[in-house]
Amino acid sequence: MATLELYSKGASVWVPDPDAVWVSAQLLQDYKPGDKQLLIQLSDGNDVCYPVGFPADLPPLGNPDILEGENDLTALSFLHEPAVLHNLRVRFLDYSSIYTYCGIVLVAINPYEQLPIYGEEVIDAYSGQDMADMEPHIFSVAEDAYRTMIREEKNQSIIISGESGSGKTVSAKFTMRYFAVVGGAAQQTNVEEKVLASNPIMESIGNAKTTRNDNSSRFGKYIEIGFGRKGDIIGANMRTYLLEKSRVVFQASTERNYHIFYQLCASRELPEMRPLKLDAPEHFHYTNQGGEMLIPGTDDLSDLERTRNAFTVLGVQADQQLELFRILSAVLHLGNVYIQSSGRSSDRSYIDAGDRSLAIFSKLLGVEGPQMAHWLCHRRLAVGGEMLVKPITGQQALEARDALAKHIYGQLFMWIVQRLNSALRAQRRRAKSFVGVLDIYGFETFERNSFEQFCINYANEKLQQQFNRHVFQLEQEEYVREELTWSRIEFSDNQPCIDLIEGQLGLLDLLDEECRMPKGSDESWVRKLCDQHLTSRPHPHFSKPRLSNTAFIVLHFADTVQYECHSFLDKNRDTVFEELINIMKASQSELVAELFQQTPVSPVASGSIRSGKRAAREHKLTVGYQFRQSLQMLMETLNSTTPHYVRCIKPNDLKEPFMFDPKRTVQQLRACGVLETIRISAAGYPSRWTYEEFFGRYRVLLRGPQNQARVACIQNLPELIPDRDQYCFGKTKVFFRAGQVALLERLRAERLRAAAVIIQSRIRGWLARITYTRILWATVTIQRYSRGALGRRLALTLRYTKAAIVIQKTYRMVVVRQLFFTIRQATVIIQAFTRGTLARRRYRLLVAERAAVLLQARVRGWLARQAYCRIRVAVVFMQCCVRRRAARRELLKLKTKARSVERYRELNKGMEVKLMQLQMRADQEARESAALRETLISEREASSAELEALRATIQKLESQLQEKPQPAPAVSEREVEEKRRAEEKAAQEILRLTQELQAVQRERENFYKEREDLSARLLEQENTQEESVTQASVALQAELDEERRKYQGLLREFSRLEQRYDNLREMSLLTERTKGHRRTDSSQSLSFEPLSPSPIPLSPQSLTPLSLSPFPSAFPSPEEVRKVRVTSPSLEKKVSVWSSEFPMEQLMEKMDVAKDPAVKMKAEDLAHAYDAVRVANKFLERQLQNQQSQWEAELEALRCQLNQAIAGSSADAHKQELQELLEARELECVRLRRELKELKNTVSLRKLLTQVFSTALSTDTYPSQLKPAAVTGLLECRKRDETKLIRNLITDIRADTALSLPPGLPASVLFLCVRQVDSSGDPARARSLCSAAVTAMKTALKRHLSDIDMTALWLKNIYLLHDLLTQHSPKQTIDSDIVVPLSADLSDLIRMLSDLCIQAYQQLLFVTETHLQNIIVPALLESETIPGLSGSAAKIGGSRKRAGSDPRPVGGDAPTMASVLRELGTLHAALTRQALPQVLMEQAFHQLTYLIGASAFNSLLLRKDISCWSRGMQIRYNVSILEEWLRSRSLQAGGAVATLEPLIQAVQLLQGRKKTEVDAQTIVQTYTALSNQQIVKILTLYTPHGDFDERVTLNFIRTVQGLLKGRSESQPRQLLMDVRRVFSVTFPYMPPPAVSAEHLVIPDSLKISFLHRA
Repeated sequence: MATLELYSKGASVWVPDPDAVWVSAQLLQDYKPGDKQLLIQLSDGNDVCYPVGFPADLPPLGNPDILEGENDLTALSFLHEPAVLHNLRVRFLDYSSIYTYCGIVLVAINPYEQLPIYGEEVIDAYSGQDMADMEPHIFSVAEDAYRTMIREEKNQSIIISGESGSGKTVSAKFTMRYFAVVGGAAQQTNVEEKVLASNPIMESIGNAKTTRNDNSSRFGKYIEIGFGRKGDIIGANMRTYLLEKSRVVFQASTERNYHIFYQLCASRELPEMRPLKLDAPEHFHYTNQGGEMLIPGTDDLSDLERTRNAFTVLGVQADQQLELFRILSAVLHLGNVYIQSSGRSSDRSYIDAGDRSLAIFSKLLGVEGPQMAHWLCHRRLAVGGEMLVKPITGQQALEARDALAKHIYGQLFMWIVQRLNSALRAQRRRAKSFVGVLDIYGFETFERNSFEQFCINYANEKLQQQFNRHVFQLEQEEYVREELTWSRIEFSDNQPCIDLIEGQLGLLDLLDEECRMPKGSDESWVRKLCDQHLTSRPHPHFSKPRLSNTAFIVLHFADTVQYECHSFLDKNRDTVFEELINIMKASQSELVAELFQQTPVSPVASGSIRSGKRAAREHKLTVGYQFRQSLQMLMETLNSTTPHYVRCIKPNDLKEPFMFDPKRTVQQLRACGVLETIRISAAGYPSRWTYEEFFGRYRVLLRGPQNQARVACIQNLPELIPDRDQYCFGKTKVFFRAGQVALLERLRAERLRAAAVIIQSRIRGWLARITYTRILWATVTIQRYSRGALGRRLALTLRYTKAAIVIQKTYRMVVVRQLFFTIRQATVIIQAFTRGTLARRRYRLLVAERAAVLLQARVRGWLARQAYCRIRVAVVFMQCCVRRRAARRELLKLKTKARSVERYRELNKGMEVKLMQLQMRADQEARESAALRETLISEREASSAELEALRATIQKLESQLQEKPQPAPAVSEREVEEKRRAEEKAAQEILRLTQELQAVQRERENFYKEREDLSARLLEQENTQEESVTQASVALQAELDEERRKYQGLLREFSRLEQRYDNLREMSLLTERTKGHRRTDSSQSLSFEPLSPSPIPLSPQSLTPLSLSPFPSAFPSPEEVRKVRVTSPSLEKKVSVWSSEFPMEQLMEKMDVAKDPAVKMKAEDLAHAYDAVRVANKFLERQLQNQQSQWEAELEALRCQLNQAIAGSSADAHKQELQELLEARELECVRLRRELKELKNTVSLRKLLTQVFSTALSTDTYPSQLKPAAVTGLLECRKRDETKLIRNLITDIRADTALSLPPGLPASVLFLCVRQVDSSGDPARARSLCSAAVTAMKTALKRHLSDIDMTALWLKNIYLLHDLLTQHSPKQTIDSDIVVPLSADLSDLIRMLSDLCIQAYQQLLFVTETHLQNIIVPALLESETIPGLSGSAAKIGGSRKRAGSDPRPVGGDAPTMASVLRELGTLHAALTRQALPQVLMEQAFHQLTYLIGASAFNSLLLRKDISCWSRGMQIRYNVSILEEWLRSRSLQAGGAVATLEPLIQAVQLLQGRKKTEVDAQTIVQTYTALSNQQIVKILTLYTPHGDFDERVTLNFIRTVQGLLKGRSESQPRQLLMDVRRVFSVTFPYMPPPAVSAEHLVIPDSLKISFLHRA
């Protein structure tokens, strides 16, 4: 009982109310012992008098406002029903929090709405966290059970109970999902998927729509999830209890049968479902009784698809699924079998032989239809040792039909459960421990309660007893642990009620006895109950209604329930005729026969089978007996485990979201045991504080130093609370009874109020003195300012007078000056116009004179040219005549000499031989250069056509320029005389041309303006296009990042699958090994065989990019030949071998030379052919060079003409056209250069062929003369030493040795070895060596899974080897003359190295994230870097630590920001030591800072104890330390600091003002990194720091919500951040410097001295 002193004026109390159950009121006067009434004011403002007979009748006191919305009900100062109800209502309606702790119980209120609090990010936030630190959640209970199981190695149970529709099934589903996610991360098996897949199956066959719930579980289930030693799920097992089989044949109004029947009817149109002959559910008797065919928001067709997928996951094949659906469909058709009555008194019944439903039923189950029709209407009796067949009435036949349907469904249900258990059972290992999830029906009471409600309430009685004893045990353990002197706490035990039900001659015993009676009935059973428990031995928990003889009343712990005895015996017997069972056993369907052949071994077996034998053997097991046995087994299991309780509450019966009905809630709180928990807690010491917390909160009432808090509490508490029974001192805590904390709060408030009065008096005196001093100083100041004002007024008058005189003088001066300026300006203008007129007159005279002179000069020049032409024609004619005469004389002499025979013979001597040789040589050259001439001619024609087009364009431009008006036409001889008259006309023409020139200039200016406008428009269009291109590039970049992230995610998944494969392989090897185990050498675990044993043929791409050679793959490139000759010891041997591989006939075939069997080409002829080809190629090369120089000259000439044309023309269109032509010609030149380069390559290849062939022909006479320069600076490794090299350099290298090496040394050595092998002409061996190195690096990565330094080292080497191979790949060296490409195709190995880089990077981050995971929240949110800042923020009522909570490190062991920076520094040092690129480091720390920020942010949103301004300041300081560390190492450029922005804004929101509307607008505009839900969540969680801080009001939160609706939501709608988000990584390609063996310093510790420099 609370202290009477607390009932003072202003105190808050709770008074009963018929509608709201309890309403808040305030005392208007103090209560004194003996007062008969209290004057109180209700919350609506009405004053009433509350009657008080005794002190025990005083209304319950209200808790302080600071405890409103507390997440643990046991932390309330006053523990009673109204406080619990009010706290639940505030959390549910105001804070939208559906979960609340009540000691060890989690109270879950069904919101009837989908909430975003069950995602994987929420699971990650609760995983590994202490239950007492986080906001209440179903995941918190699951995490507590999981961690307790792992830590204590003891089995756990989660007991979920509540009314139908309170959310039990959903809570159990989320609990199993949590275990699947947390327990499935280790091995990545499919057991978790199977556990989750069992939910849709059990919901479809065991759930139905009721009046209170659309998805009500009509059975109880207990799922044991087995875990291995590492906490991974390895199996599961399910037990079911009391399936409501009566629902199969009967449904009440607005209810439905089991979901599976409606799902089958909805899928009746599917091809595989058509043989089932299904129809709409309205046409089946077993589905249409409730009148409800559909559930709003539910799609039965998609639900069936989900159920079938779940069956597939659990290993049920498609044919077995169809067999199940066939049996279920047969049950529906059985309900439609029409049974008719016959006989005089309807004592017989029959089924029509053509009954369609019976025929379909028989066909689906494979049974005999006539036999089924006969035995549904008859029964067999044993009379005097003889078997008689007796017809039964129509009603009895209907009951037999319904009993058969229930039995079929029950057997099928049991078969499915057994099949699920076999699929979920652990295959290889045995579960070390398990967590059981009990989803069982809560206490039920309806208007008409039957056998099902009786069993359900009996189970709840047993569970409540176990719950009470467990709570009592925890309380006593706490007292013993603190070494308190305590007396036994009394609590109401419901053992008498349980004895009434299950004890000797109890309800179940009498029911079974009545069932064994031949003529037992429900009425006789009720009479026996009344005789036994009312007449003979009256029982306090049993009674009988006055007006009914067929009902009885049981006083349960939760409520009084009246049961109707109708059909109790039938439901308890649950019998089926043996004849019908025999028919089902003879079914042609294997599954049906299996269902009825199996012997029920489970204690949860279905009913009994009635035969015609004696009654003693007729009833084997009743339902009540089976249920009692299974319940006993369940209680034994629960008692052997550590229980965790979840109580689900249904807030209203209308299924409206976030609607709270206090009457229904209180009823369920009483029924589920929550109030009993509070009563047990209140009976002891519900309030408990550590001594440090108590001293920090009430230090104003205590005396003594803070380091001796326990001594101070022991010394001062007796003075504060005289009654020693109201508190007790423990080892580490001080305990208080209910109400004492409120008393201490009152004393603390009075002490603070007295201190405040003293402070106010001192401050008011000080303020009065300050006010007097200010008044005195103000008086003196006013006098001083008055005197000064008078003096300034006199001075102002004198100043105004002087200023007036100055203004007058200045004004007069300005007027005179303006007049002077006007006259002078007019004079100047007149002079300017006069001088201009005279100048223009002189200009016109000069122009006329110049035109006349020009005309004279042109005429005189024309006359002179005419005379010169006439003279030159005459001279040429004379020269021709003289030369003709001389030629005739010489012709006569030659004719005379030609007639001589000796001369003829002399000239023709040896001509035949020369003609034959020339003809052969010409034919040979013509054949071989024909193709080249055709190519040259086609190129010339194309270039000529383009040149002609360009010249035509230039001529067109010149003609346009010449269209301008020309000077006066040429003057003829006849017009010389008219010169004088033409001068005047010329002057007029010049004037006209001048006017036209001015018009042209104006047009030109207009053109310039238009050009500027067009340029501006083009510039605007370019900007628009650039913006669109930029946006498109950003979108493409985002898509690229997303694809890269997906690819890296797939790579990470592949790594996990590969690890799983390795684990399975190791397990299989372990099982196959003998007892004597011998360690295998590490070198034997690696395979260094080449990936492709056959040599890779040369491709055309290995010669030239666009090769014109006729030998695309027959001969190696010059570089390869050079490599062969440099690295081989004997060149002659290589050449001879190579020449043997390519004989003469093969070469002739490649050269397209005809092979005549009669005439064979000799070596000399082939050499001549090659000479001819070489000469033709040189000629063609010269021609191309000449053509190129010619085209370049023409290009320059065209460019000059183009510049001239552009200078003389103002048309921009022509300029653009010519510019395009110029660019086209430049592209043509580039193409010609490329073709020239290819022709050079062709010539060099043919020279190589000539040299090689000539060398092959002369190997016996002289060595080769060609020795190209070799690739120097390589390392040679013999083939037998390759395995040793890999082992010493990668596999078996020690960590200290590897870390002492220069960065990238192993990769450089491997590359030089691969390069040397490739240069020696063995690409297959080079590929094999490179593949072995990649495999060894991958193995080394797996070996150092948790070593950051070694992982960074191999990341560097893999990265460097990837860049070196990429740099020397053929694709990268096409346009490079410096880097010589590799001949081996290593593109797939380069891709493997790229993937291995990503794998090493992810492994590096995984190691660091693993180290950071458990220290992020304690370091960022809990560590006090600023000491003493939050020391006074202790919460009233203290915190009650959960039993399963992990012990938190304190003092120096607690993680701090130094721990986080130490882990980050370790990674940074490892990356820096290996000289990895800065871009890669920025990406790594961007990922890590996102993890840190997201983890801390999620924990902040789920913890109410740190949502205050002092803790926000502490967190902001911790984040600033992290920011400074990142900036000091130049890591902020990669977005590492930006990822912390949500956390920074969250703590800023905690520190900001939250009162006025202006503050709300500031919040909405400022905190853009937070989503709307996150802002509201932080405001809801905000907890006052101390007495002078205030809670955020609901009106302010609603104001913020209203403003947030108008804000564009740029953030995701989810509440928590996704801590599993992985950013894609990009490895920048930076060509490494040249690697040479001379520059490498290889230490002796590597033991690779067998390598030789080559």
